[in-house]
Amino acid sequence: MPNLPYLAHYPEELKAQVRQLLTEDRLGEMLDKKYPTRHDIRTDKALYDYVSDVKTRFMRSTEPLSKVVFDNSLQIIKKALGTHTTVSRVQGGKLKSKREIRVASLFKTAPLEFLHMIVVHELAHLKEREHDKAFYQLCLHMEPNYHQLEFDLRLYLTQMEMDVGSP
Repeated sequence: MPNLPYLAHYPEELKAQVRQLLTEDRLGEMLDKKYPTRHDIRTDKALYDYVSDVKTRFMRSTEPLSKVVFDNSLQIIKKALGTHTTVSRVQGGKLKSKREIRVASLFKTAPLEFLHMIVVHELAHLKEREHDKAFYQLCLHMEPNYHQLEFDLRLYLTQMEMDVGSP
């Protein structure tokens, strides 16, 4: 019986349903029906433009992003699907900070909804550092279906792990 590491904190009855779908080999089919299309955001430039559009719609007053890239080194096993960083440097006599977002490369071929959820999550960290109530309220402001997408992404990662042994 699969361990389901991406669903560790969910209720046991929900995990039992997922195990049943896996046993019947129906989880992938269910996800494909729910998220049938893939996006065409394959380059760092296209990702930067996409993230900038989302940021402009919902977070106009935050600092600009200096870099947005797909990152091959992000390890799903270490639970990093995306990261946000602030790099501070001295330029002249001033301290300048640059904001960066990195998204795991697996999202190049994932459904757009999952890429969007990760982008929303990382953008929310520009204002809210912790995963607290304010953070999730901001995520829901940018994506009203955030929690369902997060759960479905966990199912997607579970299915990927079943398909190849590990993501």
